[in-house]
Amino acid sequence: MTMPTTVTRTVAEQLDKKSERSPRAKERLQKRSGGRKSYGMFLVIVPFLVLVFLFSYFPLYGWIYALFDYKPALGLEGSEFVGLQWFQMLVSSPTQMAQIGQVLMNTLAISFLGILTSILPLAFAVFLNEVRSKWFRNAVQTLTTLPNFISWVLVYMIAFSLFSSSGLVNNVLADFGLITAPIKFLDTSDNVWIVMTLWSIWKGLGWGAIIYLAAVAGIDPSMYESARIDGAARFQIMWYITVPALMPTYLVLLLLSVANLLNNGMEQYFIFQNAFNMQWIQVLDLYVYNIGMTGNSLSMATAIGMLKSVISVILLFTVNGIAKRVRGEAIV
Repeated sequence: MTMPTTVTRTVAEQLDKKSERSPRAKERLQKRSGGRKSYGMFLVIVPFLVLVFLFSYFPLYGWIYALFDYKPALGLEGSEFVGLQWFQMLVSSPTQMAQIGQVLMNTLAISFLGILTSILPLAFAVFLNEVRSKWFRNAVQTLTTLPNFISWVLVYMIAFSLFSSSGLVNNVLADFGLITAPIKFLDTSDNVWIVMTLWSIWKGLGWGAIIYLAAVAGIDPSMYESARIDGAARFQIMWYITVPALMPTYLVLLLLSVANLLNNGMEQYFIFQNAFNMQWIQVLDLYVYNIGMTGNSLSMATAIGMLKSVISVILLFTVNGIAKRVRGEAIV
């Protein structure tokens, strides 16, 4: 009776060891399969990483031009090394400082107006979501999104045909006897910041609402049903369910807008600039372009661009720290 009992115990111990090993083996298999999936996903994003490197990081090599008195005909090797001369000129020249001050005021004013009106895409998405007719909602969304795909050259052509001295608006007002001389809508320095903001809203309203419409689609429908059962009106549902659900998305976009205060772009302002509004329409990006291309001072333009990039990075990390303290989550 002793031998069978011993054999039974040995077999039981071996079975216990196998049962103990099987979960470990499963974990190993899961880790291997997970590693393969992660490696495969990494290979998928490699082309995008290459594009980011080529268009975002590799051009930073051009910052070296800020240390030379660069002459295109001589090339970088034939140009004189001047060190921090261009940065010293930015600080030491009163005329240059006054001009940069005006440019910064234009940049910040237009950026703050853009931040103040950033609530409009959210409001547009909320009201558009309440439209019951599906075909009408789709038509409105399509018509308001199309201007985003129109270049600023075509936008200016539309503005010129409507608001120039011989444009449609002046002709209609003159035909009705409301004016005796054409109104200069474009060739004026009055309200340039507001006009540029209005054109930006017209062009980007529908496009900016897309992300909010996607967020609305992710709201639990049972919340709307419960609110209707409790007798909530349409505006109450919008205010207490839809808007709070969209606020996290809005706050993230708002913080990113604050981080990009100095990045207005230049296409719009380059197209709309003229001798009458140059003082008030020249933002920092346009100023860098004018110095580098029109003023033929690529080194100075590079130095200003470097300072703008550094300030933008500082703003980004500052906003990121504020977001982490206020919301408990960082955006970077």
